[in-house]
Amino acid sequence: MNRTLGRVPTWAIATTFILSLIGLALSTYLTITHFRPADLFCTENGVFNCGLVTNSGESRFIGIPVAFLGLGTYVVMTVLNSPWMWRAKNYWIHVARYVLSIVSMCFVLWLITAELLIIKSLCLYCTGVHIVTFALFIVLTQVSLPQLGLVRSRTE
Repeated sequence: MNRTLGRVPTWAIATTFILSLIGLALSTYLTITHFRPADLFCTENGVFNCGLVTNSGESRFIGIPVAFLGLGTYVVMTVLNSPWMWRAKNYWIHVARYVLSIVSMCFVLWLITAELLIIKSLCLYCTGVHIVTFALFIVLTQVSLPQLGLVRSRTE
């Protein structure tokens, strides 16, 4: 089956790549501080307590530190959102990008729920990753669906 890919605006390519680099930087920092908690620079009073969040039981998913999952996700997302990959002709690369954003957003919703209802503290760096993930999801929803031919472009 031959599928035709729609055009993606230049602003979306630049935005998704920059957001992915920001997510990669934040998740790298969270992974480093997983091994060296003393390097975690964050307030520990009131609503924000990064140490409490990053050391909670919810900071692991099936035994894997969430920081590792975030780092792995953003390594892949940075590659998929690079200008070179946006030019790829393979339809499934573009499907994978959008599916990863959906899965990531679902995981972020679980993490926010855990922070607010179970841990009762927020991590500033984790919140940064959550915001970046949400922004990526919004941009990719706007451009991926028309690109993949799943909805009509507003310009058609």
